[in-house]
Amino acid sequence: MFRILFLLFVVIPIIEIAVLMQVGSLIGAWPTVAIVVITAWLGAKNVKAQGIATVQNLQTKMAQGEAPSEEIVAGLLLLVAGVLLVTPGFVTDAFGLSLLVPQVRLALVKSVQQHLSVQTVGASGFSYSAQSFSQEEHVDSYEEAKHHVHQGKTIDGEFERKD
Repeated sequence: MFRILFLLFVVIPIIEIAVLMQVGSLIGAWPTVAIVVITAWLGAKNVKAQGIATVQNLQTKMAQGEAPSEEIVAGLLLLVAGVLLVTPGFVTDAFGLSLLVPQVRLALVKSVQQHLSVQTVGASGFSYSAQSFSQEEHVDSYEEAKHHVHQGKTIDGEFERKD
């Protein structure tokens, strides 16, 4: 975990600064800043549009009773893309823009799904009906009560809550 955090908070910013300095020395400081701002704005706009489409697909699948696992993973990838695009720098913008390409995102979704096990619960419900004992049917032991419960009967009793 330390390695991942070290990579995220130390190595990537150093790479970003080095790339920004190189690009800035080639085209100038203000054009570099303008490119970073424009990519962040266009990327955020594109993430919003694709995110809305993903949410609509998710709602459609849920309405049909299907598991929307692809849409959930795609939504998370779009969130990561948005964060990467808003973060100033060319390296994070490149990764963020690559996540906006539907084919790249679909390949990542399939890869993530291979590592996850998804359990779905069907929409069918169940019902259970039971009969209660009459006053004459007195149960003497726990084993006898279990036997009656397994036959589809319940034990009638009183409950008092003591707080």
